[in-house]
Amino acid sequence: MNQHLGPSRYRNEIAPIEDVTSQGSSRIQLKKFRTLWGVNSSWEQTLRELQTAGCAGIEARVPLTLDEQQALASDIRAAELEYIAIVFSGGDVIPKQQETPEQHLERLKERFDAAKQLQPLFVNLLAGNDRWPLAQQVDFLGKAHELAKCFELNCSFETHRATSLYSPWLTLEIIQQLPQLQFTADISHWIVVSERLLNDPCDDFTTFIDRVHHIQARVGYDQGPQVPHPAAPEYQTALKFQQDFWQKIWRSQHRRGYQQTTLTPEFGADGYLHHLPFTNVPVADLWSLNAWMLHEEQQHFNEFLFSIEKEGN
Repeated sequence: MNQHLGPSRYRNEIAPIEDVTSQGSSRIQLKKFRTLWGVNSSWEQTLRELQTAGCAGIEARVPLTLDEQQALASDIRAAELEYIAIVFSGGDVIPKQQETPEQHLERLKERFDAAKQLQPLFVNLLAGNDRWPLAQQVDFLGKAHELAKCFELNCSFETHRATSLYSPWLTLEIIQQLPQLQFTADISHWIVVSERLLNDPCDDFTTFIDRVHHIQARVGYDQGPQVPHPAAPEYQTALKFQQDFWQKIWRSQHRRGYQQTTLTPEFGADGYLHHLPFTNVPVADLWSLNAWMLHEEQQHFNEFLFSIEKEGN
């Protein structure tokens, strides 16, 4: 008996939708990646699933030990995958509260060096601590940006709770002082922090959108960073808002001359995946959620391409 309660038509047997970007070299292309967060299947199964879904590679943490780093490098090479490296300046998703910005920077030297050996497409950095004052945040992020350049790494700063970029309003202030930063947009966190969809007429995220490098496509809602299932009709308003936000990013990247844009559906475990009370049964299979988003966003991106061609842009 299948204990997962998600709609059967949205489980992981979804066939990949045609990627129309291959039909014209002048078009901006969508590169899809699979997160390894919460993945417990064998590498062989994981690889089959991501290839079936049309993924170009994986987005995953830089392993802590040299042996693990070498094993990951070998797996990536053998499968001819591209790699987005995840780095934490605070040691993990929740930074160590007693650590100073200087300690974060010291850790980044070691983490950036390890990441560089894996030849990532870019580094996705969860940086800083939400408890630091604004002046300290700005100073730290500026130094982290320069440090990545010293290692010749393309670094994208992720919007995430518990980090320097936990708040949309603080991030907009930081951009005023550090316009050189580029970002990974995971706006599900901002929706939780603000306890609403960010669609009020006075919400203007243009300066942020024009600096987004990478999208993590997880659907959040006003009371949580991950809806039980993005296909569920009761969450269509949240899905539509976030898809509109992502499309604004694509349009900005197209205008900025991007040849490719990257997207990782990041439905995950660790309290994000909803479970039934008492039985603790997951309400959906984790891979089915990310597979559905991969399929949905490929179709969404194809529609975006047709729209900009129709406009003559």
